[in-house]
Amino acid sequence: MQTAISSMQSAMNSLSATTQALPGFAGPGQQQGAPFGGASQAAPTPFSDLLTDAVGQVNQLEDQAHAAVAGLMTGSGVDVHQAMIATQKESMAFELALAVRNKAVQAYQQVIGMQF
Repeated sequence: MQTAISSMQSAMNSLSATTQALPGFAGPGQQQGAPFGGASQAAPTPFSDLLTDAVGQVNQLEDQAHAAVAGLMTGSGVDVHQAMIATQKESMAFELALAVRNKAVQAYQQVIGMQF
């Protein structure tokens, strides 16, 4: 599972580099040019940073689940309930990250298939 997380991070890094290289590309929540009021607004968080943070949180949940299972196996005061909850949280977070990655890949493939 660690290799899947690292491959997701490398894919997000390459996606981020690609979008930054495109001239005139404004990411989600970003505006091209000046805003209407003329007043400057705080720059929104780039989508690639949000994805990177989400993958980091999935990795953190995985580490917590491994620690809970190890604590259960060694008898160091971890309840079965705590270990099961930690593993379920990790499993659900990984499935969500995988679904988001699949949708991003699907959207990328649709954009590549467009004819201009």
